Amino acid sequence: MTDNSTANTGSDLSISDETRASFPELVDMIIGSESMNNEERQYWINILPIMTPEQIQSLLDILNNEKAQLDAIDKKYAKPLSAEEEQEQILKTEAQIQEKREERTEQEEAFEIEDEEASDDLLEKISDL
Repeated sequence: MTDNSTANTGSDLSISDETRASFPELVDMIIGSESMNNEERQYWINILPIMTPEQIQSLLDILNNEKAQLDAIDKKYAKPLSAEEEQEQILKTEAQIQEKREERTEQEEAFEIEDEEASDDLLEKISDL
């Protein structure tokens, strides 16, 4: 007699006890996959019992590859910067700030010139009256 009861994982997925017992690692990997939404997770969980061993291995390989790639990305961006890299980042940020400041100063100067010219034109028109 097989147990066809389902367990809710807390993420709106229904997983039969039989499927969980037969594919514990794969079920956990499907649940933890960041590339799937819950509808896709449920689809893969539902078809696990009817998949061929080759299909199961292929799915396992895909999920392992996804996990490895995400771990590599996390490592790349989580590593602390060396003092040299940190100094380089500071200099780059300061250069960007200086560039923005210079652009803003140029815009302000251009506005002042335009404003002064407009004022001169207005005064000339008034004096012509």
